[in-house]
Amino acid sequence: MSRWSFVGRTDELNRLLSAVTGTEGRGIFFSGSAGIGKSRLLREGVAALPRDGYAIWSIAASATTAALPFGGLVQVLPAEQPQGLSPAGILRWAVDVLQQQAAGRRIVLAIDDAHLLDPPSAALVHLVARAENAIVIGTLRNGEQIPLPIRALWTDDLVDHAELSPMAPADTAGLLAAILEGPVDAASADRLGRLSAGNPLLLRELVHAAAGSGELTRTYGIWKWTGRFELAPSLTDLIDTRIGQLTPGVRAVVELVAFGEPLGLHLLNQAVDPADVETAEERGLITMVQHDRRLNVRLAHPLYGEVMRRQCPVSRTRRLQARLAELLEQVGKRRRDDLLRVAVWRLDSGTAQDPAMLLDAAGQAFARYDVPLATRLARAALDAGGGFDAAELLATILMFADRPDEAIAVLDAVSADIEGDRRLSRWLTVRGMVSYWGLSRESTVEEISARGAALQDSADQARVLAFEAIMRLHRLDTAIALRLGQTVLDRPAASVAARELARSTIAYLQAAQGQLRRSATAINQVQAEAARWRADMPYLQLALELARGTRLALAGDLAGIDAIVADEFADLAGAGDFRLGTGYLAILQAYAARLRGRSDEALRTSLGACAVLATSRVYAGLAQAERAQAAALRGDAAQAAEAMAEADRTQAPGMAVLYPWLEQARGAVLAAGGDSAGAVKQLTSLAERLRTDGFAGHEVHVLHDLVRLDQADAQVGPTCSDGSRRTVAQRLAELSERVDGMLPPLLARHARAAAGGSADELLAVADGFAALELTVYAAEATATALRRLREQRSPAAAAARERLADLLGRCDLVRTPALQAGMPSLSEREWQVARLAAAGASSRAIAERLFLSARTVENHLQRIYSKLGVTGRAELHAALRAIPGHEDGAPE
Repeated sequence: MSRWSFVGRTDELNRLLSAVTGTEGRGIFFSGSAGIGKSRLLREGVAALPRDGYAIWSIAASATTAALPFGGLVQVLPAEQPQGLSPAGILRWAVDVLQQQAAGRRIVLAIDDAHLLDPPSAALVHLVARAENAIVIGTLRNGEQIPLPIRALWTDDLVDHAELSPMAPADTAGLLAAILEGPVDAASADRLGRLSAGNPLLLRELVHAAAGSGELTRTYGIWKWTGRFELAPSLTDLIDTRIGQLTPGVRAVVELVAFGEPLGLHLLNQAVDPADVETAEERGLITMVQHDRRLNVRLAHPLYGEVMRRQCPVSRTRRLQARLAELLEQVGKRRRDDLLRVAVWRLDSGTAQDPAMLLDAAGQAFARYDVPLATRLARAALDAGGGFDAAELLATILMFADRPDEAIAVLDAVSADIEGDRRLSRWLTVRGMVSYWGLSRESTVEEISARGAALQDSADQARVLAFEAIMRLHRLDTAIALRLGQTVLDRPAASVAARELARSTIAYLQAAQGQLRRSATAINQVQAEAARWRADMPYLQLALELARGTRLALAGDLAGIDAIVADEFADLAGAGDFRLGTGYLAILQAYAARLRGRSDEALRTSLGACAVLATSRVYAGLAQAERAQAAALRGDAAQAAEAMAEADRTQAPGMAVLYPWLEQARGAVLAAGGDSAGAVKQLTSLAERLRTDGFAGHEVHVLHDLVRLDQADAQVGPTCSDGSRRTVAQRLAELSERVDGMLPPLLARHARAAAGGSADELLAVADGFAALELTVYAAEATATALRRLREQRSPAAAAARERLADLLGRCDLVRTPALQAGMPSLSEREWQVARLAAAGASSRAIAERLFLSARTVENHLQRIYSKLGVTGRAELHAALRAIPGHEDGAPE
């Protein structure tokens, strides 16, 4: 790991610099807890100050120098002080020394840990702050005694005073990425950020502890933390210092809260002396949080709990957990989470004897998508005699924990206990799910169909049929899937879960077929019934998200994708290690970022999806395909090809329904690698397959990819009766009347404009794309319009160039064939001259910089103007900005 980078704190750093260099700057002091980053902020601010007009002294006060007169300023003042002066005279002498050393420049005193200044040094700092040509900045630690002259700096309105808050989650993730030299899995960054409470010092100790214990791993370039770590001695000592010595009563309070938080205050007061609770709160060990009508108690810092739990002897730990369970059982499990909490305390204390309670709690944990906890509770329920129901739930959870072999073993162990249609239907569906998706056995579909046909009960038959329908969908038996799904919906006896699973299957098919409005209606119906199916079939959420995500992606509804990525399910799945959920949502997030031109985010997020799904093949191929698309967008042909190869390797046979996304990505990879003919052939073939399969929702996007490759006039589809074939533009026009939504007509309009329409029509199309945040498509349409305007030598080219520059300015690095087609080709020397001229350098200055003659520079500029289609320097900056990749050297 490298040294810690300075990340975030942009507002605070700007405020510090403004306090020194601004017209009304008067200095500032930042207060904060230990390790919050005060000293680093001060150092970064001092390093960023211009040295020419300022005399800057950095002072680090310490406990050692606090006992010495002027010890705090030993780095600034001469070693020998004049004799015989009064205290006031010494202060005046010290000020004069600083003024002499400043030699007319403005004085800046930067004092770290100013609360540790000795009295004479504090008085001198206050006196300096009153000088008109001096600025004082510094840091203070919360909870420390502050010298009166320092406190008077802001009470006398000489400097500003601000509290330095914990780092924001985004800054914490950025700091982790900087120190680990690579992006960090979002869930891992979130957990580490919450444990450190945004404190960089604690975060550093956590990362060192996790790295030292081998619990930080890297997959596809993404760091992931297992959630386990050994508390390093330095970290334990740091927390012990903050906690301090505890009386037995206060320790009991802190330990109970450590094992039970959030713990209702009324429960805590029943277990301990309320006076000890007050003492713990006064010392900053616990805090009160209002939640609905309950006042909950939490530890003041997450790491207090880690230390207290690890230092607590096993026997006392078990006693505390049993006591917590007794307390909650005595007052009654009134809230939904109370059952789950009691079950966990009973399990951890070794007092769990009720398999029904454990089973209910496991189901509740799984309904919250907490896979690790649900696994523990379900296994405990099975071990306690939970029988078939416990085995069924445990096997289901193990499937979503990427442990299908264990799941099959659990199911086979209770196969002799199958009695009646209800158990058989549930055993068949769970075993079928594990076998088909977990072990990739395609024959499962026929097996479950044959055995399900023997069921007599209509509701049990419907459950099996719903599972067979979605398996058929994923295997591309779409006609059978639709018929089976409709059969389930037509059965009044079907359970809510079976009916909504069947509806999700149909909703996916409707989206793929371009019936986006009907798909949206079905998806809304499934979501409306969530409270009724979640307890029985929580994993139905995956089928719902697949249908909903597919519909939103095909509709080009990026705002809709943003909404589901920010939905409660995303938070629950991330916190509970529900990888299929977090992985799929990350794929959608990467897709939206890619179409917006945010290629950095798209690549980073798709890599994260690949890492999360590395042990599960359900969506692994789709994640790699999205990674390939993101790399292709950046013009990174090598990574795009590598990702496509991984997509082919990891794509499960039972996920054949995802082929449109993978094959569309293959076209992008071929184009990025310079094989335009291969890309056109691939996409043309894919469009024909989609037409045959009836996937018009996908087909419009593939045809539009052909438009982006300048193939709007290319022929596609079958031969008509007159021997002709439709062009891409004609087929898109036809589909725009069949596929729902605003996007298909816009894609068709783009095709018509690309096939021969005016530049104005292309610019109007670009406006339509921009309104939908489809920035890449908008930039490509604008680039095509600009190319035509240049060919026509139209004066409107300048305005189009500005529009293209603005669109590309909203993007990260994007290099698509449509953007690069017809772009001016400048030599390396011409790029050097062009950039300097665009930055305002004169020809003489450019000549001196590049060791050329002024005439040679002028000759270069004339060739540059001609290639870019501009008349002079005034248009040069915008012209360069309108070339993709202009920031990173000469674009290829």
